[in-house]
Amino acid sequence: MKSTLKLTQEWDKVFPKSDKVDHQKVTFHNRYGIELAADMYVPKSAGAAGSAKLAAIAVSGPFGAVKEQSSGLYAQAMAERGFLTIAFDPSFTGESGGQPRRVPEES
Repeated sequence: MKSTLKLTQEWDKVFPKSDKVDHQKVTFHNRYGIELAADMYVPKSAGAAGSAKLAAIAVSGPFGAVKEQSSGLYAQAMAERGFLTIAFDPSFTGESGGQPRRVPEES
């Protein structure tokens, strides 16, 4: 299924990119059918994509956080240690889908 999300392809994190991992944007649908955006980190030591079986870790940040912050940093650090990881934006947040968006707080 083709992605309907508009994902940035440039490095947009608040931390530097590691030279020990490969990075790419991926999408998937959650159990509610909402398309989620994720950054996938694969250790370069794993060789060509799909050639090695790796343990995987999915990381999401605290409420209101996005994958370009701490969850992405943790995912990248775990990929440097040999795991395939994804850091994803929850529904309604960041690059992920879901409506409503930007709902103002009631005062």
